[in-house]
Amino acid sequence: MPFQPGEMFKPSAGFVFGGGGGQAGSGPPKIEHRIGVQAPAEIIWEILADLPSWSAWNPLYPEAAGEIRIGSVLTLRLALPGQPDRMINPVVMEWVPLEQLHWRLSMLGGMVTSVRYIEIEALGPGNCIVSNGEIFTGLLGGLVVGRLRKSIRRGFTEMGEALAARAEARWREQGGAPKSES
Repeated sequence: MPFQPGEMFKPSAGFVFGGGGGQAGSGPPKIEHRIGVQAPAEIIWEILADLPSWSAWNPLYPEAAGEIRIGSVLTLRLALPGQPDRMINPVVMEWVPLEQLHWRLSMLGGMVTSVRYIEIEALGPGNCIVSNGEIFTGLLGGLVVGRLRKSIRRGFTEMGEALAARAEARWREQGGAPKSES
């Protein structure tokens, strides 16, 4: 029987591309947490852009230093729930004030690469959705996600909730929070 490459790469053949854990073509593994925040994008961005103050509110990165600009290296202490803390040095890939911060991290000699993102979507003048996630690629990306998925998801949830609480408190302090209707 002649070699049929098309048959070899059908989803039924069991191949998974990108380590997504799903059907062929499902893409790389991604973990994300989204949360509604009752505060404007300006306040959320102000909190995110102040890296030295992350220690006051951010349980996932209790230590942060560096400059938010394309190509700069950040120094972060990563505190994943249930895992030992470790220092990481991601590189800022992209940032847009009031909208997004993306960084890239290479681990295990390039066998795992991740793109971490924090994105702010303004829904109105005093409310936003914050997406807080990571996309994993590389030969061992799927393996890392399989092993640490629950811990990473919990860390993203804790960070998102802490960011929301801090932004909403700051918005209330400034008198901008919506008044409850009686």
